Amino acid sequence: MSAVLQVEGLEVAYRTRGVRGRSVPVVHGVDFAIAPGETLALVGESGSGKSTIGNAILGLVPAAAGRIEIDGRDVTTMSRSARRGMARTVQAVFQNPYGSLNPWITVGQTLAEPLRIAGRSRPETSERLRWLLDRVYLPHDALDRYPSEFSGGQRQRVAIARAIALDPKLIVCDEPTSALDVLTQAGVLSLLRELQDELGISYLFITHDLAAVREFAARVCVLERGRIVETGRSEEVCDNPQHPYTRELVAAAPVPDPVLQRERRELRLAAERRGAASS
Repeated sequence: MSAVLQVEGLEVAYRTRGVRGRSVPVVHGVDFAIAPGETLALVGESGSGKSTIGNAILGLVPAAAGRIEIDGRDVTTMSRSARRGMARTVQAVFQNPYGSLNPWITVGQTLAEPLRIAGRSRPETSERLRWLLDRVYLPHDALDRYPSEFSGGQRQRVAIARAIALDPKLIVCDEPTSALDVLTQAGVLSLLRELQDELGISYLFITHDLAAVREFAARVCVLERGRIVETGRSEEVCDNPQHPYTRELVAAAPVPDPVLQRERRELRLAAERRGAASS
């Protein structure tokens, strides 16, 4: 079974500002693949390069080197017009449900836009809009309302509906729950899992939340400063991390057990002391 997403030797660099701006590498030789219907998590602290990788896959930043294949097509050097044609295959759900939707147009207009661009007729679009709202558990009258009339969780459901409108094979989920409260996070993850079971979507799940990784993703890649330092089944990596950086991430993650939380805090502090002594 061929991969929906294949990333090989990916490198990304940003150019610093100013007349003498220089190229600064931020992603270094990253390799991973996602099978049909699979969820792979990219996890790391802020600045680790995980969102940059997602943006490179979406074509929002250029790759300095390496290869990105989506559904068997090399998109690394694809033109902008050709990348727009990939909207049927790859979509995204971003972190901020408040900023990812246009506040000046209705939900119906937001959801209809990709369908219109894809050439759907008005009757087909109307039927699809009702289907989308049913899939994300929003009432049909949501079509006539504006994003400001919804809660954060409801807005994220609208964003998810927009992402699945054209039946993509891959959705890049960039911190899709980090701006939501705990109960709403659980509801959104449950919805994403349900849609995956129903539609066979693959997810690249970008997050810093190891608890969400353990529950939601089949496999995980741990990123440190733009490099993958550990990869494996999510339960194995979260329960028995091998790399020192992964152990620090696990130790820093909050848990409901106060005894285990204290043990993790002691491990984290010990790691911080070792780091300070070696610097």
